Amino acid sequence: MENRAAGDDGFADDEFVVNIENVSGKVDYSKLIQRFGSEPIMPGLVERIERLTGRPAHPFLSRGFFFSHRELDKLLDAYEGGRKFYLYTGRGPSTDSMHLGHLIPFIFCKYLQDAFDVPVVIQMTDDEKYLYKQVNLESLRQYTIENVRDIIACGFDVNKTFIFSNLEYIQHLYPNVLRIQKNVTVNQVRAIFGVNDSSNIGKVSFSAIQAAPSFASSFPQVFEGCQNMLCLIPCGIDQDPYFLMTRDVAPRLGSPKPHLIHSKFLPALQGMDKKMSSSVEESAIFLTDSEARIREKVMKYAFSGGQSTISDHRRLGADLNVDISYQYLSFFLEDEKELQRIRAEYSSGKMLTVEVKKILVGLISELVRRHQAARSGISDDLVREFMSVRKLNLSAP
Repeated sequence: MENRAAGDDGFADDEFVVNIENVSGKVDYSKLIQRFGSEPIMPGLVERIERLTGRPAHPFLSRGFFFSHRELDKLLDAYEGGRKFYLYTGRGPSTDSMHLGHLIPFIFCKYLQDAFDVPVVIQMTDDEKYLYKQVNLESLRQYTIENVRDIIACGFDVNKTFIFSNLEYIQHLYPNVLRIQKNVTVNQVRAIFGVNDSSNIGKVSFSAIQAAPSFASSFPQVFEGCQNMLCLIPCGIDQDPYFLMTRDVAPRLGSPKPHLIHSKFLPALQGMDKKMSSSVEESAIFLTDSEARIREKVMKYAFSGGQSTISDHRRLGADLNVDISYQYLSFFLEDEKELQRIRAEYSSGKMLTVEVKKILVGLISELVRRHQAARSGISDDLVREFMSVRKLNLSAP
């Protein structure tokens, strides 16, 4: 087993909780690294990625939002030596509209696809949502298609991207699902994922389905002739337990362990102690929101780190560690000089909260407008092409 205590499906203390079903409280990411036994992403690793790709690191990486990894350095060693790898990420389609937090792994995967010139597989876990949520299969099929449109709108290369629904692709995954199931005990699943005697049996077996795309052999037609490629999984740190199990079982399958790179969570509008959630309308900015709705949400709900009076704010400045508008700018404002200007002026009290919120409204409104425009041009035929089982272009390295 890797460096992580048994009998725990995540992290919980008096301050915060992180596991596959719940994220709450203000997360201490340094504690998570220590508890999960992963490695912090140090500046040298970011510089190496820039050197290998010949392009600047994505702000998500250079600003530390992707903050932790499992053997990313070894993946880069292999890549530098001429070994191929692919990217694997996923989406649980629980609603017909994604929010900004959902976009983060896809924006980052698009950057990695372009930077390393590698293929991407994207798992739509419609089966998981059926097992964990009160939703029927017919609704899930529609949610899947609508979410796939949002994912395609991020700009993925159709020749290097395969998006699949578990309900439709399971026959191809099933041989590896069986191999994983045979090598993982119920006690392991109980310890890692917190299932119990009252859990439906689908929850017990689902972890093997999420693990299977970590192995290139799950895609015989898609990766034809390259069945032993390495895999890199960008994901939220809450998903790490799935792939900790996967890395443990990989040697028994004769397959390479997947490599991971973990992201932080985009907080809710109401504050750093909550995660943006589809189930709480006021906590999130959705990709279907109008500019007026975005403005209303930011101005009304975005928690401020500013002081209670203008005179106090001019004297003391804002606490950027808790200010949601600044935190969102640090995620989505690519201009580093502009971000540093806002940081200096807001933290010193020169800028007021309302000024920062107006900047955020403009930035997010433009991001959502561009996304909606890209999405509107995605035809049913293009969706079918992305989701068709076919050989991908595996030209790199």
